[in-house]
Amino acid sequence: MNDAETIRYHAARDGRPAELDLLDQTKLPGTLTRLVCTDIDQTHDAIRRLVVRGAPAIGIAAAYGVTLTPVDLSPSADLTEAKNRYRQSIDHLATSRPTAVNLFWALDRMRALVDQSVGSVTDLRDQLVTEAIRVHDEDRQMCRSIGANGAPLLASCRRVMTHCNAGSLATSMWGTALAPMYHLHEAGQTLEVFADETRPLLQGARLTAWELHQAGIPVTVCTDSMAGSLMREGKVDAVIVGADRIAANGDVANKIGTYPLAVLARYHKIPFYVAAPTNTFDAELDSGDGIPIEQRSADEVSYPCGTNAPRQTPEGVPVVNPAFDVTPAELVTALVTEKGVISAPNTEKVLSHLRA
Repeated sequence: MNDAETIRYHAARDGRPAELDLLDQTKLPGTLTRLVCTDIDQTHDAIRRLVVRGAPAIGIAAAYGVTLTPVDLSPSADLTEAKNRYRQSIDHLATSRPTAVNLFWALDRMRALVDQSVGSVTDLRDQLVTEAIRVHDEDRQMCRSIGANGAPLLASCRRVMTHCNAGSLATSMWGTALAPMYHLHEAGQTLEVFADETRPLLQGARLTAWELHQAGIPVTVCTDSMAGSLMREGKVDAVIVGADRIAANGDVANKIGTYPLAVLARYHKIPFYVAAPTNTFDAELDSGDGIPIEQRSADEVSYPCGTNAPRQTPEGVPVVNPAFDVTPAELVTALVTEKGVISAPNTEKVLSHLRA
């Protein structure tokens, strides 16, 4: 079994509870360790603290998390009571993080099963486990398809830049933005990758650099502020990032720092690609203006090495710490999904793509 597998699930057996087994990404790259969740609160905390992170992985973890709800499985168990317990768990998990629409997409699938179930409580529990496994399996296939669809866009590149982590650690395998790189690498063509450090939590430096290095793909870490200079020197042939939510018009919410990267790419006439599965799209939002942006603790900026390390900002000075920013569709060269590529995205193209 791969110790670096992002998410594992162990169904209840021999009187033991079900377990959601997560690679603890807060400890990488220094320590490869896992966190086992056996209840809803632990799952909620793991998502909130970024033990598991990345929009697709959050959705998968939440789906499995629902199955950890304690319910009476005896033959006389009350189905209505069990349904209410599952709904409470779903509502609670939905409060863990606000921006990644995959979280709500996965929980809506679980809620639909709860609402429709007419069998026993055991039947409902088994249906929820099956659905969570299906969500996980579907993501594996979406990662491969995104890799295949995005690979031609990068095939003529020697060096690409990415931001945050949209690889295997953010999904079930391969990832979204990194999937085309893995696809090309598997086919014998290896790109050189610049991984933005990604302040303040360093997902690029800690996670993207770690997983690409493990896979044998050449990767160099750069600070976020170096991107423009590297582009000006002709060292970047394309930029590709993931997404946490994409509006109907193609506006993209992704890790903070993505928007200025897109602006720099446009100025330097470098293609800017966004890779994400169709379940990251929110067709109910006309534009990115309606995407909720998670505001995280100031301590992540003031104490970048943890609260046990010296403070890096003066006492009494406010800190702003949005987790995401929104990149307008006009700056996006193309969106890559498991269905194909949307060049120069707009509302008509996005909606047509989602309906296909």
